[in-house]
Amino acid sequence: MKLLTSIALAGCVAIAGCASSVGTQPSSQATRAENCKVPTEQEVASLFDRWNGSLQTGDPHKVVANYAVRSILLPTVSNKPRLTPMEKEDYFHHFLADRPSGKIDLRFVELGCNTAVDAGLYTFTFAKTGAVVSGRYSYTYRWDGSNWLITSHHSSAMPEKKQ
Repeated sequence: MKLLTSIALAGCVAIAGCASSVGTQPSSQATRAENCKVPTEQEVASLFDRWNGSLQTGDPHKVVANYAVRSILLPTVSNKPRLTPMEKEDYFHHFLADRPSGKIDLRFVELGCNTAVDAGLYTFTFAKTGAVVSGRYSYTYRWDGSNWLITSHHSSAMPEKKQ
């Protein structure tokens, strides 16, 4: 009987130990939910405003600060994809010479966990030349724990013929 009581007691201790550990370890789903930042559409719109404001400084370094280190820029007026901060700075050094200012004409936003997509149509006015250029754009953003940074930026001129 003592043996049976000892086995039963050991079983209860084991079950109690298992029961007490349930809930003390954070599940991966709970951890992910706690670390998940979903922006509002207004927050995403402000990210373009932040980028456009950095253009107004004329400083390529300030523009590139909007991009994640691991990101891609597929610019309108260059055939070369820009992958490094140095390549992006080189592009913006030339792009900023004509003092561009952008405005959104049409926006489509997709929101996710620590990510966002902003795509649509925009128009740039170049203060130095007076040129006005319409284009298509897409930005993808990732939350790095403290900032929303651009992970991809594609821009292309509008086709000449409207359909």
